[in-house]
Amino acid sequence: MAVTDSPYQAFDEREAGESLPATRSVRDRMIPPMRGSVMWGWIGPLLVTLFGGILRFWDLAHPKGVVFDETYYMKDAFSLITWGVERVAVKDADKAILAGRTDIWESCAPDALDKCASYVVHPPLGKWMIGAGEWLFGLTPFGWRFAAALVGTLSILVLARVARRMTRSTLLGCFAGLLLALDGLHYVLSRTALLDIFLMFWVLAAFACLVVDRDQARERLVAWYESSPLSPYGPRLGARPWRLAAGVCLAFAMSVKWSGIFFLAAFAVLSLLWDFGARRALGLRQPYVGAFNKDVPQGILSFAVVPFVTYMLTWTGWFASANGYGRNWAQATSAGNPLFFLFDSMRSWIKYQWQVFTFHSGLESTHPYMSEPWSWPLLLRPVAFWYEGRQNTCGVKDCSEAVLGVGTPVIWFGALAALVALIAFYVSSRDWRAGAVLLAYAMGWLPWFYFAIADNRTMFLFYAIPMVPFMVLAITLCAGLLIGPARPTATGATPVRRTVGAAVVGAFALLALINFWWLHPILSAELLPYTEWKARMLFENRWI
Repeated sequence: MAVTDSPYQAFDEREAGESLPATRSVRDRMIPPMRGSVMWGWIGPLLVTLFGGILRFWDLAHPKGVVFDETYYMKDAFSLITWGVERVAVKDADKAILAGRTDIWESCAPDALDKCASYVVHPPLGKWMIGAGEWLFGLTPFGWRFAAALVGTLSILVLARVARRMTRSTLLGCFAGLLLALDGLHYVLSRTALLDIFLMFWVLAAFACLVVDRDQARERLVAWYESSPLSPYGPRLGARPWRLAAGVCLAFAMSVKWSGIFFLAAFAVLSLLWDFGARRALGLRQPYVGAFNKDVPQGILSFAVVPFVTYMLTWTGWFASANGYGRNWAQATSAGNPLFFLFDSMRSWIKYQWQVFTFHSGLESTHPYMSEPWSWPLLLRPVAFWYEGRQNTCGVKDCSEAVLGVGTPVIWFGALAALVALIAFYVSSRDWRAGAVLLAYAMGWLPWFYFAIADNRTMFLFYAIPMVPFMVLAITLCAGLLIGPARPTATGATPVRRTVGAAVVGAFALLALINFWWLHPILSAELLPYTEWKARMLFENRWI
C-alpha cells in the first residue's frame, strides 16, 4: 500500500512480483526524498493555479450589485481604510455606492462620536484585506471582490504545494490543486466579499507552514544523528521560522473570525506530537523528555505568544482611534497618564470582546438558508447568494441569474468516501498525513455541533469552507493509495494496480470538471432560461 512514489508511511505492501526494497537509511526513513523535477514541482502547481485564477477573476465585477452579506463587509472595509475603524453608513448606502458615490457616512458631533461607531461582531483583518482591494480599485464590485479572488487563487497554489510535499508527488499535488479550483463553494466565496475565504486561506497557510516545519525539524534531527555524539534526549533544533509563521497565520485566521481558535489549539497539539514522534522515530532513549525540554518551550512561543501579539496588532486601528465602537477615548485620555491609557484601553477592548461573544452565543434568528452542521457534507441546504428573475432576455420568456453557494457534489460526496477510507487507513497504519487531515477536517466541522445543540445558533453551509482543502487532501491521499507505488515489477512492467488506479483517479478528476462545468452558470450569475436554472437544483426542495 502506498500513497506516493516514495515509501512514507508505517508499512508498504508489495504487489506480487515486486522486488524487495532495500533497507532504508535513517535519513530516507525520516525524510523521504522528493521525487521528480524541482522545476516541474513549481510549474505544475502554477499552471493549475493559473487555471483557477482565470476562473475566479473572469468577469469578477458581475453581478454588478451587492451580493448577500457583501452589504456589511464591503462598507466596513471601506470605513477601515478611510477611518481606521468601522463607522455607521447612511440609509440606502448600497444604492449610493452602486451609483458611484463614496460619501456614505453618518455625521456626528465631536462629543457624540459613539453614535457613528459601528458595532461589528468579527475582528478586523478580513475587512482590512477586502479594503486593500477597494484601495487599489475603488469602491466597486471588482474592488471589494479583488482580495477574495486573490486569496482564493493563492490557496490553490498553497494546497497543490502542500499536497506535493505530503505525498512526494507533483502529479498528486496538481490533482489536489485542480480539485480545489473546481469546487463550487470555494469558487463562489472567491468571487464574493465575505470573510470566510480569508479564514480558510490562513488556516490552510498555517497547515502548510507546519508541514514544512515538520520536514525541516526532522532534517535537523537526522543531521545531528549523523554528525554529533548521541544523547538520550536529542538536540535543540534552533530557530523554527516556519512554525513561527504558522503561529502568525493562525492569529490571522482568528483575526478574521474567532472560529480560527479551534485550529490554533489543534495545530499546536499536532505540531508538538510530530516533535515527540520525530525524536522517538530517531531511536532516542528518552524522546519525550527531550521534546518537553527542547521543543515545547518554542512551541509555547509559536502557538501562544506570537498569536496573541499578532492578534492584538490587527486591532491597531481601534486602539489608535477615538471613533471605534466602545472605545471610550475621552475616559482613556482623561488622566493624561500613558499607563492609565493602556489599562483603560484594554479594559474597554475586553468589554467589547465580551459583548461580541454574547452576541454570537445568543444568535438564534431564523434565516431561509440556514442549515445544521451535520447536513453540510451532504450539501442539503446551500445558500442563495444572489437571484434575479428576468423577462425575455435569454431567448425565452422566463430567465434567471443566480449565485448559489454550493460545493461541487462529485468532490463533496467523493470526499465523504475518502474520509471514511482515511479513518480506516489511519487506524491500520498510523500514517501521520491521514491523522493530520482528519484532525483539521474535524476542527472545521465538529465545533459547530456544540453551537447548534447548545446555542441553537444560526449557521450556513459556507461556514464549512475551511473544511474544503482538507476534504481535497483526503481525496488526494486516497488517490495515492489507489495508484500505488511507482516501483516496476520484476519484469520491468508497470504494475496493473497502478494503471487501473491512475485510470480511476483520472476519471474522478474528469467527473469533477464536468460537474463544475454543469453548475458554473448558477455559480457565476450567468443569464439562462429558468428551466435550465431549475434543472441544476440537485435537491429541488432544498436547493431552491
